[in-house]
Amino acid sequence: MWKWEAEGQPKAVVVIVHSAYEHHRRYAWLIQKLRNGGFHVVTTDLPGHGAESGRKTHDESFASYIEHVKKLIEVALQDNLPLFVVGHGLGATLVMDILQKEKLECAGVILSSPWLALSHQPPRLSGMLTKLSSSMKVKHDVTIELLTRNYDMYVEFQNDRHYSSTVVASWYRELQAMMKSINIHEDTIFNVPVLLQTGGNDKLTETAFAKKWLLKQQLTEFQYKQWKHLYHDLYQEPEREEVYLYTESFMNNVLRSLGYIV
Repeated sequence: MWKWEAEGQPKAVVVIVHSAYEHHRRYAWLIQKLRNGGFHVVTTDLPGHGAESGRKTHDESFASYIEHVKKLIEVALQDNLPLFVVGHGLGATLVMDILQKEKLECAGVILSSPWLALSHQPPRLSGMLTKLSSSMKVKHDVTIELLTRNYDMYVEFQNDRHYSSTVVASWYRELQAMMKSINIHEDTIFNVPVLLQTGGNDKLTETAFAKKWLLKQQLTEFQYKQWKHLYHDLYQEPEREEVYLYTESFMNNVLRSLGYIV
């Protein structure tokens, strides 16, 4: 796990949970923006992800992901500062799963582009998933061009050796089961401020499911923002400065409501 200190006096700590296939280094820009904004940042690579794993095919259990996120939150709470949990993509889905099962000790939650229904599926997978051997490899083919319109990201991560969207069939079945469980869950999550953001031109997920999930929660404070032309990776898009300012404004408003001077 890694921690970056805020520039100057910290007002809160932010946990970042990245999406499937990627790693925390793709969030370098966001980490620096948060530090400049007065936030400590704590993050990690999910099991099987990033440089240390060296893994090219994902076969990790989703239970290992959940336990890793919980440990990340425990580390962040040691700062005794208000905590915000930021989850993106599958990371947002993991945070949703935790929220539906227990109370998180946090000031607020920011979810971007959660995986609740995928519009981009592995090729030739329809109707075949249950027939595949659990260890059979499945190429999801989630390319950088599918995730963002930002040319700088194409240049930086086009040949990223630590990014892989190849999984085994059992991993993909477990993903489908988690998404279904979250979508059909009847009880509301604990009453915590939530900001949910999606891209209006997301090529990977069906964003309507995310909005539907948020609206059925019985929350006293929540915001939904769909960024009209943006792709899936909101914090990598050319408009990411606007996305960050919107996110920071949400966190600052929550801190004010808690009695902090921002």
